[in-house]
Amino acid sequence: MFTALKKGRVAALGVIAVSAAVALAGCSSSSSPLDAGSSSTGTAASGTIVVGSQSYYSNEIIAEIYSQALEANGLTVTRKFNIGQRDAYLPALESGEVTLFPEYSGNLLQYYDKTTTATSADDVFAGLAKAVPSQLEVLQQSQAADQDSYNVTKAFSDANAVKSIADLAKVSGVTLGGNAELATRPYGPPGLQSTYGVTVGFTPIDDSAGPLTLKALLDNTIQVANIYSADPSIGANNLVTLSDPKHLFLASNVIPLINKSAATPKVTDVINKVDAALTTADLVSMNGESTTDQKSSADIAKEWLAKVKLF
Repeated sequence: MFTALKKGRVAALGVIAVSAAVALAGCSSSSSPLDAGSSSTGTAASGTIVVGSQSYYSNEIIAEIYSQALEANGLTVTRKFNIGQRDAYLPALESGEVTLFPEYSGNLLQYYDKTTTATSADDVFAGLAKAVPSQLEVLQQSQAADQDSYNVTKAFSDANAVKSIADLAKVSGVTLGGNAELATRPYGPPGLQSTYGVTVGFTPIDDSAGPLTLKALLDNTIQVANIYSADPSIGANNLVTLSDPKHLFLASNVIPLINKSAATPKVTDVINKVDAALTTADLVSMNGESTTDQKSSADIAKEWLAKVKLF
């Protein structure tokens, strides 16, 4: 899991807006990956909550909401945003160099338990609580979901009568596009073959469902794109999200992952209140503010917290 446009924008303008937003998201980060706020031992200074984020603008927005909510309650926060993928930031969480991270339940569970059979949000959450390392814990999962999804253009859907992932089995010459690691993910090409009997080519596009992925789909360089479900580019470009009747994708709700050293009652109470208030519609709206309106993560988070009036 880790790195889009208001409804009604034309595709070409959508690509431009996303491109600008990706650049903005990188500039809006408060610090470089794993470069500040740590002691010489690599752990966070006592009493400081070190909030991390993926290299994905939507994840950074959630991390900024966590940070501002904690600060509003008198806690000291250091931001370490744009760290990258799980192979980079999970070891930092386990060591205590980073102490709090917004995660996505389904993909995180598959990272720790590649043989899981859980699919529903509740089953995934229960499995995840058991699967994380002993020094970590998951807090309350949000109703907000942002998960991998397979999308095609409306023209492709109409021309080939494709509405679900299963329908791809009757279309030859289909190429899937997504981050390079998708090639070996359980829901990538191997999972498409084993779960649905669908054979696809694969083109790696390492922009986390960003403007390059969108352009390749709109240009028909690829026919299927892995785009996160809360990405406003889906609606803005009239894409068709393929249904997944066999649950190739696990439910993936926003979930805070925290190092137990930082999981004080005050911290957990603040973050659980945030996650209880966050919705999928909020994610789509805030993602649009980032990509189309080019607002900073800090401003988006501040406005959301003011709207929900949690503290």
